[in-house]
Amino acid sequence: MLLLILAYLGGVLTILSPCILPVLPFVFARADRPFARNGLPMLLGMALTFALVATLAAVGGGWAVRANQYGRVIALVVLALLGLTLLSTRLAEWLTRPFVALGNRLSQHPDDEGSAWSATGLGIATGLLWAPCAGPILGLLLTGAALNGASVQTTLLLLTYAAGAATSLALALLLGGRVFALMKRSLGAGEWVRRALGVLVLAGVAAIALGLDTGVLTRVALANTGGLEQKLLDAARPPPAPEPAHRAGAPLPVEGEMPSLAGATSWLNSPPLTRQSLRGKVVLVDFWTYSCINCLRALPYVRGWYDKYKDDGLVVIGVHAPEFAFEKDPGNVARAVKELGVDYPVALDNDYAIWQGFNNQYWPAHYFIDASGRIRAHHFGEGNYAQSEDIIRQLLTEAGHTDLPAGYVQPGAKGAQAAGSGDAMRSPETYVGYARAAHFAGGAVAHDDAWDYRAPATLTPGQWSLDGRWNVHAENAVLEHAGGRIVYRFRGRDLHLVLGPGANGKPVRFRVTLDGKPPGDDHGMDVDANGYGTVTEQRLYQLVRQKHGNGERLFEITFLDPGVRAYAFTFG
Repeated sequence: MLLLILAYLGGVLTILSPCILPVLPFVFARADRPFARNGLPMLLGMALTFALVATLAAVGGGWAVRANQYGRVIALVVLALLGLTLLSTRLAEWLTRPFVALGNRLSQHPDDEGSAWSATGLGIATGLLWAPCAGPILGLLLTGAALNGASVQTTLLLLTYAAGAATSLALALLLGGRVFALMKRSLGAGEWVRRALGVLVLAGVAAIALGLDTGVLTRVALANTGGLEQKLLDAARPPPAPEPAHRAGAPLPVEGEMPSLAGATSWLNSPPLTRQSLRGKVVLVDFWTYSCINCLRALPYVRGWYDKYKDDGLVVIGVHAPEFAFEKDPGNVARAVKELGVDYPVALDNDYAIWQGFNNQYWPAHYFIDASGRIRAHHFGEGNYAQSEDIIRQLLTEAGHTDLPAGYVQPGAKGAQAAGSGDAMRSPETYVGYARAAHFAGGAVAHDDAWDYRAPATLTPGQWSLDGRWNVHAENAVLEHAGGRIVYRFRGRDLHLVLGPGANGKPVRFRVTLDGKPPGDDHGMDVDANGYGTVTEQRLYQLVRQKHGNGERLFEITFLDPGVRAYAFTFG
């Protein structure tokens, strides 16, 4: 219910965003007609169409996006014709005659005020064109849709968002109708007002056709609602409560039956496993993804437990649930599994079927399952490794395994898999794509449109910026020309950045500096002392590992070749 309220409020705030401006002329074009027969059907058609298209775009893959592009072309033609009808009475009579006739046949009485069906058609066309600024709330909805797949809940959330926008537009339309009528009565300027609306409609069509609705207009915002939306989300998404400490040997509760593993799209290192085949075994299910720094830091312990207890009845299953699109590629996952030394079974959960079965929400997440197939404990995130090993030993003992190896796993991992610094003041995870970006400095971000960015001369702690020509998409930013930079004033021992190479996997060279100088001894494992490195595959790159301390530094990465894809920063 809370998420529905946030979605509705996020939609209401959309009217304050500049990318709604091209839609307003289409809304006000019928402001002089009865709201119930014109404005309301148009807004309903717009909201329903937006929810449908957004759902398809989120879960339907590239074909839906292409279909939407064709729909946009058709809608632009329809709305251009609308603008021309406002300019020419004769053209209006000719073009609207079929709609009026259809409306008359359906309603069985003359339609003096315009057909509700034609108004609905106008709303559908407007819905195809409407591309609201993807602030944090809409970004959360689309991300959730991508993770959880097609569902009634997904469409309901998107429809609620659209309903919020339609509500604010309805208020504007009602107010606009009164203003419109007053202008006609007071000034006798109805014909000129109609023609002015026609010009505005055509200008809106031109703005959308040129991409200004997602480009320039997002950068000249008179009001930016992203900050307010982010505050709403922060208030609604408190961090998970810490799990109660488990005393070794204390009874473990039963948290439910182990869900099915049948939803895995494929398996690595093993044929498909089932709940039935695992009966009699103690099972550790580890939800992870290979570019997640928290997962990478927990991985040495998971590998260590498998190696230590596999001969005593422990089965480890790594459920790879992708966060980014490139992590859905089985080849990418297979390469990462090999490079990371993972030799236990890995289920590829590209459709999030297993994720949903466990009702999971976190990376990493560990679920401990006894020999009877019951979940007995869980742990989210890093840490508590000794407690987790105690649980494994306790479940193995319950299953009748004795003489277990002594001591605790101490992997002594290095590089990106080394334990974090524990600095509570370190910079938070930061996404580069606009769907979940935060703390960006240097103006608004153009959505899915190449733009020249200029990083500010100074950044406050926690701020970052782009420099050069970038095309920012929902989950990443792509560099158009060589020489582009990303700058970040961060705090932390480690700085990681998820990166991908250019088109067709072409490597991208880069150089890192700290406070304007080569990193020297503070370079990460993917950078040399002079700051040079190369992006060769889609993964997490460790760019900074401060040898002494974890204080505030100014990080800068310059890409010497075009095409790099930047996804997310994480810190340690």
